[in-house]
Amino acid sequence: MGMIEIQIGDSRRMVPRGTILRQLAEEYEEKNPDIQGKIVLAQVDGKLKELTKTVEHSGKIRFITTAERIGMRVYERSALMLLNKAIYDTVPLSKIRRVVSQFSVSGGLYVEIQGDVVLDDELIQKLTDRMREMAEADLPVQKTSLPVEDAIARFRKVKMEEKVKLFRYRRSSWVNLYVIDGFIDYHYGYMVPSTGYLKVFALEKYHDGLVLRMPDGKKIDQLADFIPREKLFEVMQGSTAWGETMGLATVGDVNDWISSGKTVDMVLIAEARQEARIAAIAKQIASRPEIKFVMIAGPSSSGKTSFSHRLSIQLRAHGLKPHPVAVDDYFVNREDTPLDENGDYDFEALECVDVAAFNKDMTDLLAGKTVSMPTFDFVNGHRNYKGNTLTIGKEDILVIEGIHCLNDKLSESLPSESKFRIYISALTVLNIDEHNRIPTTDSRLIRRILRDARTRGTSARETIARWPSVRKGEEKNIFPYQETADVMFDTSLIYEFPVMKPYAEQLLYGIPQDAPEYLEAKRMLKFFDYFLTIDQDAIPRNSLLKEFVGGSIFRV
Repeated sequence: MGMIEIQIGDSRRMVPRGTILRQLAEEYEEKNPDIQGKIVLAQVDGKLKELTKTVEHSGKIRFITTAERIGMRVYERSALMLLNKAIYDTVPLSKIRRVVSQFSVSGGLYVEIQGDVVLDDELIQKLTDRMREMAEADLPVQKTSLPVEDAIARFRKVKMEEKVKLFRYRRSSWVNLYVIDGFIDYHYGYMVPSTGYLKVFALEKYHDGLVLRMPDGKKIDQLADFIPREKLFEVMQGSTAWGETMGLATVGDVNDWISSGKTVDMVLIAEARQEARIAAIAKQIASRPEIKFVMIAGPSSSGKTSFSHRLSIQLRAHGLKPHPVAVDDYFVNREDTPLDENGDYDFEALECVDVAAFNKDMTDLLAGKTVSMPTFDFVNGHRNYKGNTLTIGKEDILVIEGIHCLNDKLSESLPSESKFRIYISALTVLNIDEHNRIPTTDSRLIRRILRDARTRGTSARETIARWPSVRKGEEKNIFPYQETADVMFDTSLIYEFPVMKPYAEQLLYGIPQDAPEYLEAKRMLKFFDYFLTIDQDAIPRNSLLKEFVGGSIFRV
């Protein structure tokens, strides 16, 4: 077979050609017991490889563990396939209508077994026992390829109709599938080499389904905390139920509407639902005259600016006079901005805001005083006063937007009854098929790539590189407060990926293959292959999506 040279980290060594990556990974883990997480994937000369692959030529290898998001996704989808295998082994097919992984919840995935099935403690224990039995047996997770027609026939037999619908729009005549002990499934992404990697999990009854709890990515022998977030779950369940009622639950459904000439109907129905929900929020606010401050918070690229404009229009329809206030205008001067652990400006910390000045101005406005309103100059990094004043009366209401708006420390001097808190995010519930969900962060990242390129001249590569830092700030400053909101609002639109597709593809293809961000770009490009395309001319000018693709009627 011959010997070849490989480099792992700073070490070089000679190995036989055809050496399995799993063997090298296990040797590396044994020599480096302090690495975080479990190795589940390899990057060979810049290309991702499953650990079942062999080394065929000299090159550089980087191992990817569950401590990295891409590695944790490998563990999650593999554990989900193990659960699906356990379900089909335990529950008679005649009683199963559909098994669906709907969305992520804190520390795991929410899964429903729909049909003539009683999901009680006894069944959950049987599923747990079967999963543990397979994990202990260390069964191989094998990849195989089948003609699309054969795959469709197989999935139709086991009632996986959403995969059948998805494959109708597949350009390739073959499809890669995964097999565990005769159970075949399709998964969008890489998998672990065997079930022995999946020993840390738990099943927990939750609402009408169960939560497949996952390990902590960095401490692979420990389960991540499961913290129920009931308000968030209710919103996501509502969006999921609406999509299923409309026949718009999966990518295949969306493609069906597009290919059958119902694109405009789909767009207008989605927009009408969103407008009705904004109107309901405005009505709720208008019914409480003590509310003077509408506090809007949400993670990056949720559409906060467009949402605040549309909410303001609805508030005007109720006779109120809304005034926008950006918390960013209360930033401290650049030289007073706190630094993060790397010595960089931490623009997402609460200490970036002059909380004292914000509270004084808001309290004075509530007392009927006239206040000089600031404007922050992000070019020179200073807060300025340009003669803009504001006085609020009986019909006036402030619509305040900022990442800290749900944190009571920002508005600690304001009476609680004067505040109405809104959490918004793009809570994507559209799935690829029964077992392949679309992470909610994906839609926000794609939105941000488009907006950064359009409004700031920032490349897709730069946006992807900054994304982990953005996510870290969200985890610290936004998500812990989301359950305190009076209302949660989902800004995702069922049709947005087909609209964003041509814009995103152009930007993602611009990332060079040797860039660290290329792997993420390649993953998203593969994801867009599932979708047909919609021209953005079909979208109303007041749509939240226009904030990202351009052409909005609002200044965003």
